Amino acid sequence: QVRLVESGGGLVQPGGSLRLSCAISGTIDSAYSMGWYRQAPGKERELVAAVSRSGATNYADSVTGRFTISTDNGKNTGYLQMNSLKPEDTAVYYCTATVRRNSYSGYENYWGQGTQVTVSS
Repeated sequence: QVRLVESGGGLVQPGGSLRLSCAISGTIDSAYSMGWYRQAPGKERELVAAVSRSGATNYADSVTGRFTISTDNGKNTGYLQMNSLKPEDTAVYYCTATVRRNSYSGYENYWGQGTQVTVSS
């Protein structure tokens, strides 16, 4: 079965940087899109960044200019580069991807388990 595994979270000081990785395990034929969501305590899960097959990107206003989403298709891995981190960025970050397992199947959406990012001095 297709699995998404996030890594790279941890504790970082305000103004610091962190790069999250999202590795897709299992065989896939192609990916339609991938993205990052986050959920802070007491808040709804929100979209942080997403990229489509066409290369178009979408960022939350709160992270525009600080975060960058990218993919390495050869490694079936997505990344979220997070710069100039603020305490309000503290949340569990989840990777999601819409992928096709083979040419006979349709596209399905998958979610990772999440990785904790804590921005604190």
